[in-house]
Amino acid sequence: MTGAFGYSGAAIARHLQDAGRRVRTVTGHPHLAPAGTEIEVRPLDFEDPARLADALQGVDTLYNTYWVRFGRGGLDHATATARSRTLFRAAADAGVRRVVHLSITHPSADSPYPYFREKARTEQALAEVGLPHSILRPAILFGGRGVLLNNIAWLLRRLPVFAIGGDGGYRIRGIHVDDLARLCIEEATRSENATLDAVGPERPTFDELVRSIADTVGSRARILHVPARAIPPLSAGLGLLLRDKLLTADEYGAMADGLADTDGPATGTTALSEWLHGNGDSLGLRYANELARHYDQ
Repeated sequence: MTGAFGYSGAAIARHLQDAGRRVRTVTGHPHLAPAGTEIEVRPLDFEDPARLADALQGVDTLYNTYWVRFGRGGLDHATATARSRTLFRAAADAGVRRVVHLSITHPSADSPYPYFREKARTEQALAEVGLPHSILRPAILFGGRGVLLNNIAWLLRRLPVFAIGGDGGYRIRGIHVDDLARLCIEEATRSENATLDAVGPERPTFDELVRSIADTVGSRARILHVPARAIPPLSAGLGLLLRDKLLTADEYGAMADGLADTDGPATGTTALSEWLHGNGDSLGLRYANELARHYDQ
């Protein structure tokens, strides 16, 4: 699997180990491996396909969580697609039986958002390689070391005002990271190709979600609705203060366009409202810095 020491990857690895499976990870951050880990660590070397194929020798199922949230330096979403194609070809060369690939809800080659556009192209690259596969499409994840809800809670604990773009009526359909991990492992047992949304049972509006988090953590922040165009510069300004990327303009636009929601059946069982109720005491106590986690390693 890719990224066994990251967020979703760590959850998948833990569930695999609990089921008695041997886990090997290909990672660009081998130094993040905990001392004494039983996970076998190999380099994720996109520049050397033969070395990458060697790292995948003997693997039954490849769980692919590799992606980039936003462009930085010379790394952008198109580069992530090209790298994913290299990974899939290496898996085929290594004789991997099946790929379980994490995508995103509503990928489209015609999307105005590079994230969603390149996710669609990555799905196509996997199909072209010809390996049996399952494609899982989550919107957002919560639970564990998740960033989004934690940082909303952190801001609500500390700021006197919290701004919501527009009417906040756009819906968010998250899945608990452990539900996603279980779904990944179930999909590894299929023989046919499959594509399904990875979503939980609840789909609150963003306004409802923010107010639920505020109630859960006892926030006294005033929640205001502001014009949609104000959100990107406000997020960018806060990001400069925190030395992080809180929310990009594309991320806000995609969310406001309804791309974090689906109408289909739930494939996860954990209710977001119940999880919030059970984790309010710890949610948002510390800020989770995305740049520090993934780029400044």
